[in-house]
Amino acid sequence: MSLLDLVNQQLDDNAVTQLSQQLGVDANTTRQAVPAALSALLGGLSHNAAQPAGAQDLLGALAKDHDGSILNNFSGALTNPQLGQQGSSILGHIFGGHRPAVETQVGRSAGLNAATAGRLLILLAPFVLGALGRMKREKGLDQGGLTDALGQERQKAEQANPQHGGLLNSILDRNHDGHVLDDLAGMAGGLLGGGRR
Repeated sequence: MSLLDLVNQQLDDNAVTQLSQQLGVDANTTRQAVPAALSALLGGLSHNAAQPAGAQDLLGALAKDHDGSILNNFSGALTNPQLGQQGSSILGHIFGGHRPAVETQVGRSAGLNAATAGRLLILLAPFVLGALGRMKREKGLDQGGLTDALGQERQKAEQANPQHGGLLNSILDRNHDGHVLDDLAGMAGGLLGGGRR
């Protein structure tokens, strides 16, 4: 089962209703906004993991903090007051100084204001990392395998929702040369800070 499948499997009507209540929007808007948020999170993780140091930091973070157990009780986890703090920390490590621009872009794509889009990203980030941690454990992924898997997941997300494809490219490609990998070295911080939250 893919990472996207693991996350989407959790998003039943009850979970979407809970998300909607926390965001202050209707359930239909939330369901339509989730693919944009997932595309951004997978895009950010994939971009970071394309660097050896980023992939190494991600492996450490998954081993330490993200074993997939959060997926055992999605609805319960959504009510955990620590979820917001954890999600915010994850976003900071994934996107660094690009975070406000990512939130604005996701909001624009999903029909939300930037603050609400940011809240959705915060709530979903721990589940994406949990799903990735479970996938790593079940498939025995090493650093290279993790990088490849994230690339495949990102492609799958963009194929499923082409309107969100390349959501991060215009943000991450700071020198507008059409290549984001040469810009990543300047992103603030390493991915997930080597496992710290």
